[in-house]
Amino acid sequence: MGSPSESGVDVLIVGAGPTGLFAAYYAGFRGLSTAIVDSLPEAGGQVTAMYPEKMIYDVGGFPAVRGRDLIKGLVEQAGQWNPTYLLGRKAEALTTTDAGLELTLDGGEVVRAGAVLITAGIGEFTPRPLPVGDGWLGRGLVHFVPALDAHAGQDVVVVGGGDSAFDWVLALQPIANSVALVHRRAKFRAAESIVRQAREGGARIITDAEVTALRDRDGELAEVELEIKGGERVVLPAQTVVAALGFTADLGPIENWGLKIDHRAIAVDSTMATARDRVFAAGDVAAYPGKVKLIATGFGEAATAINNIAVTLNPEAHLFPGHSSNME
Repeated sequence: MGSPSESGVDVLIVGAGPTGLFAAYYAGFRGLSTAIVDSLPEAGGQVTAMYPEKMIYDVGGFPAVRGRDLIKGLVEQAGQWNPTYLLGRKAEALTTTDAGLELTLDGGEVVRAGAVLITAGIGEFTPRPLPVGDGWLGRGLVHFVPALDAHAGQDVVVVGGGDSAFDWVLALQPIANSVALVHRRAKFRAAESIVRQAREGGARIITDAEVTALRDRDGELAEVELEIKGGERVVLPAQTVVAALGFTADLGPIENWGLKIDHRAIAVDSTMATARDRVFAAGDVAAYPGKVKLIATGFGEAATAINNIAVTLNPEAHLFPGHSSNME
């Protein structure tokens, strides 16, 4: 397939998370050409950015699957139809034309499409910064851990008290020299079971504490200074600090596309169609009564959306294409 800006595509997918990747596969299965736009530099959405090493237990056919392995399989599955990836690009304005839709990306590139499927999850998310972390990002301070092996033998300090913070603790414990978790409160937002696992695994957990300074040695992060409630100061060795302090998220320019949006979710009907002609939504970004936000749900919604898009683009097409097991 040529550049989508030159020839256009049948379906433009906004969001390269699990739902968007499966939609790209299913669109190819239906004989539709696709392009996938995502503001992140890699495919996988939140799974790649936030918990690539986390085990996922509620995807059909997998008793357990690591996040990065799930994304790898979805990319390979979609890859047989050669979708065009436009990663590290932001979707800006959406315009309706006589021929279909035109999406303008940051930088001014315009992609033409017969239909648009929004699979943007929670939208663009921005990690909350560590107050004393200015100038340290990429110099020992990280928000996510894409590759655990990069931290083998290190002293790691995780800052935060939610599930993500404890996920990183559990993932890093087997390979790091030491792992400590620092939380400003005595109570955690994380589930009790995961907190217990971290304690039993040997992580040092320090509560009622704030990180007051990061210090280097020969230009490399070497230690973290904490102030514990009551005034006590503690210094921990650290070559990496993981700031797992949550994030803010919004739909960005999508909110101006003439869709019905409530609480960062796009209203859809039973065909996954939005309030705008030829624009569909699936996955966590889509909302309807009784919605359950799961990766497994997103897969089904992606198939529903693509099948209805196929009919929208070609009224003579069948809504149900038959089972893939009957195809050569």
